[in-house]
Parts: sequence; structure tokens; C-alpha cells
Amino acid sequence: MGAEKKHILFIVNPISGVGKQKGIEQLIARELDRSKYTYAVAFTEGPGHAVTLCREAALSGTDVVVAIGGDGTVNETATGILGTETALGIIPTGSGNGLSRHLKIPMNSKKAIGIINQGKIKKIDTATINDTFFVNIAGVGFDASVAKKFALSERRGFATYLQITSNTYKDYKPRKYTLAIDGETITRKALLVSFANSNQWGNNITINPGARLDDGYIDVCIVQKVPFLKTIFMAPLLFLKRFDRTSYVEIIRAKEVQLIRKKGKSVQVDGDPKKMGKELNVKILPLSLSVIVP
Repeated sequence: MGAEKKHILFIVNPISGVGKQKGIEQLIARELDRSKYTYAVAFTEGPGHAVTLCREAALSGTDVVVAIGGDGTVNETATGILGTETALGIIPTGSGNGLSRHLKIPMNSKKAIGIINQGKIKKIDTATINDTFFVNIAGVGFDASVAKKFALSERRGFATYLQITSNTYKDYKPRKYTLAIDGETITRKALLVSFANSNQWGNNITINPGARLDDGYIDVCIVQKVPFLKTIFMAPLLFLKRFDRTSYVEIIRAKEVQLIRKKGKSVQVDGDPKKMGKELNVKILPLSLSVIVP
């Protein structure tokens, strides 16, 4: 007798990214290794639905849940299985796909299914910000403002993200933040403060190339505003994984962070904007999630 087949639930966000998930059911039927897996497909119907679907799947003994979408879908899927034996798989179809790119999961859906067929599992860190879970990156300031505008946009994709970013940047004023990082307090006036578990926001826009998902630390990335006329020279460094070497970035590794700002505003959590108060508390959850990786 052969080994017992594992069961997968594929979670599809029908509105993520730029439509790469269309036809995904046929692709799964064709490419998934049926000698290893049985499967079902579920479509999300709105914010939070993936969390419910995945929690129910984990409680019923599903071995793997696969997020088909962007970082927001990955976040909800991971939230639903946190603290269980169920593993996370990813078929990236979102606008940024930050976690997938960090993990080197192929952007091609057929190849991503091939990674799932191999079934290699790795434990990674996750984190919370005011008890809201995140797996890739969270932050305040400029990137949260961009995330809020992007969420309200009718168009998705990198071109839209780039347009919103450039339109917002020129007039955006740095804010003052007080941070207690593992007990040591600092004050900074910054364009943004990101709490990075992976190395990037998405689209290979890399803030901290040295980040690791299994080191038990969050990287606190404090970014100063680059003068507008210099942005044409500095922006490419984000894609070349060299922006962290400039004087505009300060990176501090931490296990626990408290941030205090002047007033409550949006926080970017795995690409999605969330309204939170003046005080933010960030904690690392070491090796708390099982993920299928190349």
C-alpha cells in the first residue's frame, strides 16, 4: 500500500492582482500530483472570509491550505492556520507578492504548483502588531498612506501602485515617532517605519536584503525622506537591494517594539491598510508557521 494522500484546500481570491488566477481550477486539475494529494477549491467572498475557511479546514485536519492571491490573501490564509499543524502553500497572483518573492516561489502558477507537489516544508517566523497578525511586513507613515490609497483604487497591479507612490511622495511630510526597541528608547522624524519579517514590500522593492524569516527577529526599518530631486537616482537602489546601504535607512533588529505617534492613523499590514491608535506594539512569533518552499 502507498502512503496516505494529503488533503489540500486551495483558497482563491477572485479579485487579487491583475487576473492571473483566472483559469486556476483547470490548471490545478491538470498539474497537481494526484498520487500525493486530494484537493478542494474555495473562493473568498470578501475580507476575512479566507481566515474563516482556513480555520475550519485546519480544525478538520486539512494538511495544506494554499493561498491563491497576493500578500493580503496570504495573510488571511496564514491567520486561519496559525498554531495548527496545517502548512501554508502559495500560488502568487497578487500585485506585489512580497513574501512569495522572498521565499523564491515562482510567479508562474504552473511552476508554483510544481513546488507544492514537491512538498518541502519550512518553519518561519510571523509577528503581531497590536494583536493583528502579519507574516511579511507592517509599517506606518508613507507606505501606510500609499496602501490606503491603493486599496481604494479601482485598478490593481504594479503600474497603479507606482503611480500612487509617486503622486503621494512629493507632498508627504515626515512624522515624528518614538520607539522603544527591546527596552531602549529612540525618537526619529521619518518618512516611514517598517517592521519587516521578510526583505521586501513586494515587486522586488527591497528594504532590508539581509532579512531572514527564521532568525527570531523583526527588522525595524526607519527611512528618512530622500529629497525629491534625488529620488530618480535613489529609487533604483530599492530594486538593486542596495538602498539599505544609504544614509537614509536605519535598520535595528528587535524582538519587541513599541511605537508611539502623534495620532492614530492607517497602518500597512501585509499590504492592506488597517486603522490603529497612537500606540503600536510589535512582537515576533518565532517559527510559528509552516510554509511549503522551493
